Amino acid sequence: MRFDVITLFPELFAPFMEAGITRRAYASGQIELKLWNPREHAEGNYRRVDDRPFGGGPGMVMMAEPLARCLHAVRADRAEAIDVQAPAVLFSPTGEPLRHAGVQRWAESRGAILICGRYEGIDQRFIDTCVDVQISLGDFVLSGGEIAALALLDAVARLQPGVLGEEGSHQQDSFNPALDGLLDCPHYTRPELWREQPVPAPLLSGHHAQIERWRREQRLLLTAHQRPALIDAARAAGRLDARDEQLLSSISGTL
Repeated sequence: MRFDVITLFPELFAPFMEAGITRRAYASGQIELKLWNPREHAEGNYRRVDDRPFGGGPGMVMMAEPLARCLHAVRADRAEAIDVQAPAVLFSPTGEPLRHAGVQRWAESRGAILICGRYEGIDQRFIDTCVDVQISLGDFVLSGGEIAALALLDAVARLQPGVLGEEGSHQQDSFNPALDGLLDCPHYTRPELWREQPVPAPLLSGHHAQIERWRREQRLLLTAHQRPALIDAARAAGRLDARDEQLLSSISGTL
């Protein structure tokens, strides 16, 4: 799997590759990451990559030609190295919100070319001509696409075999189909009593079925309170049983 990142700030990615659990995905070669600076494909002494917007307005706009040349260089390098036509992905507020299912698809792919915009945006002609997919992290605006690219890379890396401490531990993550798309339950560790707050008794019981039922109930309660749309989705998919529905019915008046 190979990801190429087009960014004006490649230095932002180095610490990410060298620290934390997900570094294992890069150290092992499961994910190859290459960084490309569009300034290296710009013309003139100043290697200019932005200009004022037509029609006026604040800020600057990234120019189409340096990005197009950079993208062409990326595609040529990928064709020579792995012969895989990867989609060009732009992080943008207009894109489809990134969710677990999308991360799972990228984690099972051969990679992509991630384009990180800056300033007021990118010349629309480049987007119309060269971009295959647009992704959003949510209904807010960042100063650049680098943080969004790092978020996607982190989410993909932790799904690779052997990256996490325990194989399959990501299946207990919030939104995972293994949890029926619900939020994960609360977690506790030592000491058993902290500031007069005890660990819930079922977790200390040693009774596996009791512990699992407590966790299921907590996932349902937390999701119903915080993200009720996820309960609706689980119900529509037939993932809730009669016992689940009985619990949800008992709290319906408190939501």
